[in-house]
Amino acid sequence: MPLIVPSTYQPPALLWTGHLQTIVPSLFRKVSVAYVRERIETPDDDFLDLDWAVQPGAVQPGAVQPGIYPSDGSEAQPLAERQLVILSHGLEGSSGSTYLAGMARHLSQNGFDCLAWHYRSCGGDLNRQQRFYHLGDTDDLHFIITHARAKGYASMHLIGFSAGGSITLKYLGERGTTLNLAVRRAVVFSVPVDLIGSSDRLEQWDSLIYNRRFSRSLNAKVARKAAVMPGVFPLDAVLQSRRVRQFDEVFTAPMNGFRDATDYYTRSSSLQYIPNITVPTLLVNARNDPFLSPTCFPESLARELANVWMEFPEQGGHCGFPAATGGINGTYWSERRALEFLTQSFD
Repeated sequence: MPLIVPSTYQPPALLWTGHLQTIVPSLFRKVSVAYVRERIETPDDDFLDLDWAVQPGAVQPGAVQPGIYPSDGSEAQPLAERQLVILSHGLEGSSGSTYLAGMARHLSQNGFDCLAWHYRSCGGDLNRQQRFYHLGDTDDLHFIITHARAKGYASMHLIGFSAGGSITLKYLGERGTTLNLAVRRAVVFSVPVDLIGSSDRLEQWDSLIYNRRFSRSLNAKVARKAAVMPGVFPLDAVLQSRRVRQFDEVFTAPMNGFRDATDYYTRSSSLQYIPNITVPTLLVNARNDPFLSPTCFPESLARELANVWMEFPEQGGHCGFPAATGGINGTYWSERRALEFLTQSFD
C-alpha cells in the first residue's frame, strides 16, 4: 500500500472501450460553468489567464476580494476559511475542456472554490514572450499557488489531468518538504508519468488520431506566434512535423534548453519525482487509456510510498471516467472520486 485494489469504477454499458470512454465525453458532453476571468502579470512581462468558479450565488474572487459574499447579503466568509482547488488542464486544453469543467462544477457545488488556470497561450490569446508551456515547467504553477495564497487562501488542493497531472506531480516532488504549507492534497487523472513510454504509445496505430490532433493544434499555435515574431521560431520544421514527438524534437526541446526530445522526456517525466511527494496524493490511471504505456502503472512503487495512493481501474479511457448511471452530461466517477479523496480523513 497505498495501491488501491480493486477500483470502484464501472463504465456505462454502451461505452465498452477505452476509445469510446475517451472520445464520447470529449465530443458530446455539455458542461456549463460560470467562470470569471482574471488575467495576472508574470515576473517576465507575460500574463496568465485564470478562470474562477466558486459556490453558486457567491461573488467570485476574480481580482482582489477579501472574502466570499453569500447571495443573501450575510457576512462575508474570509478566504482563509475556505478551501481552494487549483485545476491544471491537459495538453492543448483549457478551463472549458469537459473533464476540467465537470470537475469544477462538481467541486464548486460541494463547498470548494475552484481556480482553473491556463498555460501560456491556452487561454485564447497568445502570450507575449517567446516561451510556450511544456511538461517540465512548474514555475507557472508555483506562481499561481503564490498568487492564491496572497489573496488569503490558507488551504489549497491541486487537481491535474494528463499533462496537467504530470506537471502537478513533478511540482509536488520538486518541492518536497519545502512545499507551501497551504497545499494540503492533490488528485491527478490519466497521467503520462513516463513521457518516453507515453510518446511511444501515442505512436501506435490506434492512438494516431489523438497524436495528429495534438500536432495540428501545436503547429497552428506556433504559426500564429511566428506571424507576430518573425524569424524567432523554426517554423518550417514545425509545419513539417506530423507527430507530437516530432514537434517536441524540433520545437519544445531546443526552445527550452533540452538536447532533444528524449532528453526533454527523460528530465521532465514526473515518475522520478513521485517518491519525494509529502502531501496525500491520489493518482488514477485507467489501464485501457490509449495514451499510457505499461510504465505509467508503477504498482511496485505504489506499495513503497506513504503519501501517494495509486488506483488503476481496468476501464476509464483518457480523462474520461463517465459514470455507469446519470447520462453523458451527469456527474462523472472521477469527480466523485476526487471529492471523496479531498474530504476523507487520514488520521
